[in-house]
Amino acid sequence: MPGVEQIAVEPGEAGMRLDRWFKIHYPGLGFGQLQKLLRSGQVRVDGGRAKSDTRVQPGQVIRVPPLAVDRKGADQTMRTIRDRGDAEVLSQMLLYEDPKVFVFNKPAGLAVQGGSGVNRHVDGMLEAWRNKKGEKPRLVHRLDRDTSGVLVVARTRLAAVKLTEAFRARETKKTYWTLVKGVPKKREDRISTWLAKEATPDGDRMRIARHGEPGADHAVSFYRIVEQAGQALSWLEMEPYTGRTHQLRVHAASIDCPIIGDPKYFEADQNWEFPGGIQNRLHLHARRIVIPHPDGGVIDVTAPMPPHMRQSWSLLGFDETAAEET
Repeated sequence: MPGVEQIAVEPGEAGMRLDRWFKIHYPGLGFGQLQKLLRSGQVRVDGGRAKSDTRVQPGQVIRVPPLAVDRKGADQTMRTIRDRGDAEVLSQMLLYEDPKVFVFNKPAGLAVQGGSGVNRHVDGMLEAWRNKKGEKPRLVHRLDRDTSGVLVVARTRLAAVKLTEAFRARETKKTYWTLVKGVPKKREDRISTWLAKEATPDGDRMRIARHGEPGADHAVSFYRIVEQAGQALSWLEMEPYTGRTHQLRVHAASIDCPIIGDPKYFEADQNWEFPGGIQNRLHLHARRIVIPHPDGGVIDVTAPMPPHMRQSWSLLGFDETAAEET
């Protein structure tokens, strides 16, 4: 079940009743269920309470709480995962393997570890790949649930120790691709801030903090613009030097270029319209990782983009090879 979603009303939905909008986007949601969500304020339009007969307008943002039904037109990947066994799903995700290491392409929407409301996650699925000695493959780093891309997993205890140390010592190079609102003022730059966690009604989120503030950690990221669609959208290549929670998402928002589809950190003015044809899902993908191999040498793996990002790149006319050329 996905978390809270913020979905922009499309131009073709001008004047549509809110209950009709839900019938189109969430055909499995019953009328009574919708009424209960509206009465409790869990469904909102532009942050305000709404009724079933509220007329929505293009550009308005509808807050949709976690639902037990799928959104119509949503990516098929997660449905496929739910329908198949753990070992089969892991095989489909596998990008690289050797006796010490697995590297997977984690789909957007699949959690890495368990938590509140999480029924299926990579850590649990790895039980299906215990070796003959009974060893379960071990996670050595994390990705946010809605972030797709390269995920490194150790096959042995000793490999896990060495890989974890490589991450801690910042001997790894992680490259992310993202689509953001607007265009950064500089073509490339270093972002350095302090980040602290705060509790909100929609769960924990990170915020920019002052140096020396209790609980604040230093976070450093690098970015460069690969391509842009006028002044509306930019394809950024980002590299986190540190590994803080939601680091790239907060840093993108801190330069007034929040990541498209980010339910926690995307805040647009009322005049901004969500681009037609682009899905309102997090556009953040762990594209490549370069990490020392536990036995020497280097692992260098690249993950193809998830379907919703490939669709956006196609709509915008972005060429995936441009990142290698610039």
